[in-house]
Amino acid sequence: MTRKLVDNASIHTPVDHGRPAAGPHMGELLRIERGAMLIENGLVARIGDSDEVRAGLDQRTVDEVIDAGGRCLVPGFVDPHTHLCFVSPREEEFALRLTGAAYLDILRQGGGILNSVTAVRACPEEELYRLTRDRALSALAHGTTTVEIKSGYGLDTDSELKMLRVIERVGRSTPLDVVATFLGAHAVPPEYQGRADAYVDLMIDDMLPRVAALGLARQCDIFCEQGVFSIAQGRRLLAAAKSLGFAVKIHADEVHDLGGAGLAAEVAALSADHLLAAGDPGIDGLAAAGVVATLLPATAYSLRKPYARARHMLERGVALALASDCNPGSSYSESMPFVIGLAVLQMGLSPAEALTAATLNGAYALGIADRVGSLAPGRQADFLLLDGKTPAILAFHAGVSPVDAVYKRGELVARP
Repeated sequence: MTRKLVDNASIHTPVDHGRPAAGPHMGELLRIERGAMLIENGLVARIGDSDEVRAGLDQRTVDEVIDAGGRCLVPGFVDPHTHLCFVSPREEEFALRLTGAAYLDILRQGGGILNSVTAVRACPEEELYRLTRDRALSALAHGTTTVEIKSGYGLDTDSELKMLRVIERVGRSTPLDVVATFLGAHAVPPEYQGRADAYVDLMIDDMLPRVAALGLARQCDIFCEQGVFSIAQGRRLLAAAKSLGFAVKIHADEVHDLGGAGLAAEVAALSADHLLAAGDPGIDGLAAAGVVATLLPATAYSLRKPYARARHMLERGVALALASDCNPGSSYSESMPFVIGLAVLQMGLSPAEALTAATLNGAYALGIADRVGSLAPGRQADFLLLDGKTPAILAFHAGVSPVDAVYKRGELVARP
């Protein structure tokens, strides 16, 4: 058995009550000013006041003592929505948007997601792996210890499978826990323009069964939006995915209130993501169904759109998660501290609420809160030491990462 003791830490962690923290409960943290944590074989064995954790502990059985030096200790970030598997960022489209071009107009003209599709289809698998791994390691250095990565820049069976193989390999070759999501329904590919229903048939009849047989993804997502996929098409695809054992998620109500949040509630999705345009009926549906609302403030920042109504959602009893949405077009950042800063300063979340959204509720949005997202006996010892004494430093120290050290299962894996 390997034993480690983290001592002299200002511990702040959400407390898991067996469901996503919603409404006023999102601000509730376990705070231990002079705390310690005993780690056994990569899992938390004890956590609490330093004297209590040390009581009865034979120091000769401890392999390493990590002195936190009074710094803030929080769970590693769980980023539940990313598109890290791509070839190159689309900065020229960023410049176009600055002159007034709309995101959906660029997509309709063959740019946007479809530009990335062309690049991914042509990219050798080894090169795509290297690019994706390097972005994942950058996210790790910024404090992300668990990350979701979507496919969705292939849009044909072979290219989608190539992306999912790359994502699976990143999970094996880096310290991160990686959750793969099949997002074949990211856009209608050029060869199916005007035939979206036929493309949905392809995903149901060919793509989903092959992904399931190979075990390359545990989740299925769809972009429901005007000019992309309709609510009816989303309902059909997600029903097929659930019948094959996939958990489901939805890119919902990003540009128009199409009813994506309502569909997420109807199909008991793990999460509904984006929600910039979601109306009150959809928001209330998420609250009633216990579906996590994953908010992506870096996307609103990049697109210069109004932010999702985070405080309004909290007041209506919704559980909020935060994610980077790191992608080549509308949110090119793998930094969860940046996302937390935006959530606090632009969306009105408290530092405690933002921490819960970036850890525990992110884990619920991936269906893995029994392992990650909070620090308690039996959970993975995934934690960060911050250059500060409270989680407020994540928003206050703007423009840089206040993450001093990143630990995964009790092992130091990054020191930015």
